[in-house]
Amino acid sequence: MHRKIWLVAGEDSGDQLGAKLMRALRDLSPDALDLQGVGGDAMIAEGLTSLFSIDDVAVMGYLPVLYRLRTLLRRIRETVNAIVTSRPDVLVIIDSPGFTHAVATRVRKRLPDLPIVDYVSPSVWAWRPWRAKGMRPFIDHVLALLPFEPAAHQRLGGPACTYVGHPLIKRLDALRPNAEELRARDTDPPLIVVLPGSRRSEIERLMPVFGQALSRVAARIGPLEVALPAVTRHRALIERLALAWDVPVRLVHGETGKHAAFRRARAALAASGTVTLELALAGVPMVVGYKVSRIEEIVARRLIQVPTIVLPNLILAENAMPEFVQADCTPRRLAETLAPLVVGGPARSKQLDALARIDDRMSLPGDEEPSRAAARIVLGACRAA
Repeated sequence: MHRKIWLVAGEDSGDQLGAKLMRALRDLSPDALDLQGVGGDAMIAEGLTSLFSIDDVAVMGYLPVLYRLRTLLRRIRETVNAIVTSRPDVLVIIDSPGFTHAVATRVRKRLPDLPIVDYVSPSVWAWRPWRAKGMRPFIDHVLALLPFEPAAHQRLGGPACTYVGHPLIKRLDALRPNAEELRARDTDPPLIVVLPGSRRSEIERLMPVFGQALSRVAARIGPLEVALPAVTRHRALIERLALAWDVPVRLVHGETGKHAAFRRARAALAASGTVTLELALAGVPMVVGYKVSRIEEIVARRLIQVPTIVLPNLILAENAMPEFVQADCTPRRLAETLAPLVVGGPARSKQLDALARIDDRMSLPGDEEPSRAAARIVLGACRAA
């Protein structure tokens, strides 16, 4: 049986997921596959001829979207028309809901019987929960990266949803310390890894606060070694802001350098985000801080529905990793909580015990590859078509 699968990604992270999915689809399918769609370099390397460059649609934030609105609308129309002309056996949209959901809603109107699979759930469990129910008319199945998301979709009236695993669970070799690195975590001066976010606004708000918190920790417990992974596009800004810190800082570049720092780190001070899940899987106790603008805070208080913004806490269903948000995100409070994690004692032991439970919550039956679990569902949707 010849199967035609359309895949639509809208940014780099979705492109990486899409490339692994393409590989898994070929591995699992004994029949010929025709893979078409929109993707980036990774999917193109897997043999996809992309309809256009994803740079045209990889836009975040209200103002950038407005500036590129004409291009975005044109690319949405082109994608929809190409899918309708191709008449695939299944459509897989990958993350980037601003773009991919616009495509999916239009395709559903024109090809109402085409199965549509959404790879990566929007964070309906945290932000604008009514989106879950709103997805049902145009999404048949959601492939979730986080283990609590299927229950969230069921609770909120969303589409069928299956946990297929997070890509990080297959990167544990890069995250977990070997025996030598584990011993290095107990040497002095202790290594603290600091992660102030990946967006410019996050970095500008958190770097001064984090620097002052580290000064307080050093005054309390003695010299520190600080590693600061620098996002390439904001390296100059990070270097400039780090000059104001009283503690010596070593900037780290690239994923390899960041993960090497994780493997030796005694503790971490981090912004909320996916990096907290990386730290959790690396077994690094952490304190999380976050600040947004006053307008964003007002909006968030109305719309955010979860008791914590830290992914490991959501996975564990307990606030094991302390977090300080907005007015609570002060140098004093961060330092008072971080210092015991560095020195050791009940607070550190309790968090390490919680981190040790992350693996069980995130693992798949038979230790299956996430992309393979996703591919099985996509191929199943084809067979049902």
